[in-house]
Amino acid sequence: MPTSSNTPRYAIAIGSNRRGRHGSPTDEVAAAVASLTGVVAVSRIVASDPVGPSIRRYANAVALVDSADEPPAMLARLKAIERGFGRRRGQRWSARVIDLDIVLWSGGPWSSPGLTVPHVAFRERDFVLGPLLSVAPDWRDPLSGLRVRHLHARLLPTLPRVDQAGRRP
Repeated sequence: MPTSSNTPRYAIAIGSNRRGRHGSPTDEVAAAVASLTGVVAVSRIVASDPVGPSIRRYANAVALVDSADEPPAMLARLKAIERGFGRRRGQRWSARVIDLDIVLWSGGPWSSPGLTVPHVAFRERDFVLGPLLSVAPDWRDPLSGLRVRHLHARLLPTLPRVDQAGRRP
């Protein structure tokens, strides 16, 4: 999704499922958004079930960020923010105060040690595609060529059914 100023744009997924110095996971996500520079759009914060061994629900959002940084430099910025929030490397999918991931970059695909863009699992994650749909429905996945709206529509039939109160029948 190129910008009108030709500045590269990133879609950044933000998640938290542990209280931190800013408060609840929702507060941590909001504080992480505030710590990003170049933000041009932010989805609403949504709740999601955990992936992996964690038992705490997550607060998730997506921010669109304009930056001339190449993906490794953007990743370094995001990791510095995570460290500033008290994030420590540990068990994969464990409880965390903040998680910031590059989902998409307007420059297309990128691959280097420790970084793959687009994010390898974003197509299967409603907690990423749902918020991303609200801020960038027409952004094309550079690998499949499908727009975010189409990726989300493909994902919907695979999601567990829930009643109006959000409970699984």
